[in-house]
Amino acid sequence: MKIVSLIPIKLNNQRLPGKNLLPLGKRPMCDYIFETIKEIEEIHEKYVYCSDDSIQKYLPKELTYLRRDPYLDGFQVKGLEIIEYFLQDIRADIYVLTHVTQPFTKADSIRKALLKVMSGENDSAFSAVEIQDYCWYQGKPLNYDMQDIVTTQNLEPVYMETGAFYIFTRDVFERYHQRIGKNPYMMAVDQFEAVDVDTAEDYKMAQVVAEYMEKNRQTV
Repeated sequence: MKIVSLIPIKLNNQRLPGKNLLPLGKRPMCDYIFETIKEIEEIHEKYVYCSDDSIQKYLPKELTYLRRDPYLDGFQVKGLEIIEYFLQDIRADIYVLTHVTQPFTKADSIRKALLKVMSGENDSAFSAVEIQDYCWYQGKPLNYDMQDIVTTQNLEPVYMETGAFYIFTRDVFERYHQRIGKNPYMMAVDQFEAVDVDTAEDYKMAQVVAEYMEKNRQTV
């Protein structure tokens, strides 16, 4: 069984220019997920998928640079198309997709989800945050009855994808053209792992988290 990881990265970001290389704590933001993936021994090949050769100077020796078509840097290109291109270049049984913009993703979370897919118990896995609060959808309560309001600890939790990681078999992607199959494992992650840097405000939040973790000597 061959397992590979994919870290797609571009350097021409639109909303927050150069965000993937911005300093976060004492290192560039991309270094966080690079170091996290480096720790996961179950992954046989670890790729950074970028069109700009200059990214290579940021890579630890355990990660491999794979140059992608600059077309994939286009602002209208969707994530599924990037995956499709990558699968054409790299054959594997299981793929682990992670993102630089969620720097606080933990290796243990990825590993736990990966083992579920490796065992065959699930055909895919993804990260999510558990929301146990009063939630609404399309103008209606989603997980509670307004005439019989229970305490939050007794509410049915709602889960939101974080995008921190997706793990899927080649068969799942080829059969459904999606990164989540019909029997996924949902890995609940904490709020730090859910931090996603997309805007200047997100970056400020990530800086606060990085500083907090540095002060408390937490391992990311």
